[in-house]
Amino acid sequence: MIKVRYDQYNEFQDQFGHLYYKTPFSDYHLKLEYRFSGELQKGAPSYTLLNSGVMFHSQDPRTMPKEQDWPISIEMQFLAGLGDGKPRSTGNMCSPGTEIVYLGKQYDGHCLNSTSKTYGKDEWVKAELIVRHDSLITHIINGDTVLQYSKPTMGGGVANRFDPAVWQPGKPLTSGYIALQSEGQPIEFRNIYLKKLN
Repeated sequence: MIKVRYDQYNEFQDQFGHLYYKTPFSDYHLKLEYRFSGELQKGAPSYTLLNSGVMFHSQDPRTMPKEQDWPISIEMQFLAGLGDGKPRSTGNMCSPGTEIVYLGKQYDGHCLNSTSKTYGKDEWVKAELIVRHDSLITHIINGDTVLQYSKPTMGGGVANRFDPAVWQPGKPLTSGYIALQSEGQPIEFRNIYLKKLN
C-alpha cells in the first residue's frame, strides 16, 4: 500500500506532490484501488477536500521547474462524497495544460464529470484506466465504464510556471508518465497493476 500523509508538514503552502513511475507508457490498462482517510491538511485549498487522482500522459517530471504547480498531463480525478447527500462523481477527467475531444467536439472546460456513483470517505474504490495512444481513453469505476474521450493534446490553461521550451500547443499526447497525486487530503492506494497493450 502507498499512503499519502502530511505528518511532517506544517501549513500546506501549495506543496503539491506527484509520485511518478520511472518510465513513460503509451497503450496500457492501469488498475488500482484507493481510499480517502483522515482530515484535509491545514492550509490546503478547499477544493482538495476528499480529492486526489492519477496523472497520466504527463510530461517528464525532470522537465518541471520547482515553481511549476501541475504537470502538463491528464488527470483521472478521484473524489469522495462530502456527506451532504449531494452527488459527487469520481473517475472524472481534469486537464492541466491539456485539451481533449468529448462527444466529437473539443471540450473547453478544465474538468469533466463522469457518470459514476458517489462513494464515501474510508471506502475502497476500484479504478481502472485504459489508454490507447491518443485515440481513446476510458475511465472505469467499480467495473462500470463512467467516461470516455479521445485526442488529448497539449494546450489550454491551469498549469502554470512551466518551462516554455516544453510548451507545444496542439501537440498530440501519445504517451507520457504516470503519477499518483498528493493534494492535501490523506489517501491510500493499493493493488496497483499496469498491463501494456499492443
